[in-house]
Amino acid sequence: MEGKVLARIAAIVLIAVAITAAIIEMTREDVSAPVPSAPALLPSTDPLREGQRRCQEMGESAANDAECLGIWAETRDRFLGRTPARTNPGPNGER
Repeated sequence: MEGKVLARIAAIVLIAVAITAAIIEMTREDVSAPVPSAPALLPSTDPLREGQRRCQEMGESAANDAECLGIWAETRDRFLGRTPARTNPGPNGER
């Protein structure tokens, strides 16, 4: 009889600890990371991407535009890995 009583007391204590832990976890407030004071850096723009957008907006007339044909050729070569990605020009127009 003594063993059954100890087992019941141990079970009750274990359940009480589990309920207490659950209540503490539910009432705990989430502390979020502080908001950065500096603005995030914007990714640099790709001139090839801008050219693609311009050609897309031109519609069917882009098929006869030499600049669009060159942009499409460069896009195809970049996709196939034939040429490295074009870098953005520096402040003085340097590459």
